[in-house]
Amino acid sequence: MTVDLAGVRAVVARDSGLASVSVVRADGTPHTSLVNAGVLDHPLTGQPVPLTGQPVVGYVTYGPVKLRTLRARPATSLLWRAGWRWVGVDGHSELLGPDDPGLDAEPLRLLLRAVFAAAGGTHDDWDAYDRAMRDERRVAVLVTPRRVYGNA
Repeated sequence: MTVDLAGVRAVVARDSGLASVSVVRADGTPHTSLVNAGVLDHPLTGQPVPLTGQPVVGYVTYGPVKLRTLRARPATSLLWRAGWRWVGVDGHSELLGPDDPGLDAEPLRLLLRAVFAAAGGTHDDWDAYDRAMRDERRVAVLVTPRRVYGNA
């Protein structure tokens, strides 16, 4: 199933990719956080996701509880809003971080930058950004979109 992410790109461009992300806790209740997220081709392959032929939605996160939750229950929903325009994406999360096998430090550094830039992020000191991401053990969350909805 192909989904159209043009609405996501439009809303991301209007408000720096600021989005709510919801995941499911072990007890079945929702947990929502605020992140910066955007649309990009799969950063490790440079191509759309092979199974869907489409880009992913990405954001960066950290913290053992949040990462455990996403690994156990990868269902994810994101919602962007800019003025009265909004768009949501539901999908399946893939985590790529310092503890994931097969991902060396340099590809992870570039991946975290790519996700940040896809959300409209810029930085005056990329070396400082890279250090902070490494020191905080940040993880890229790539969501393969299954459904897109809204009025963007």
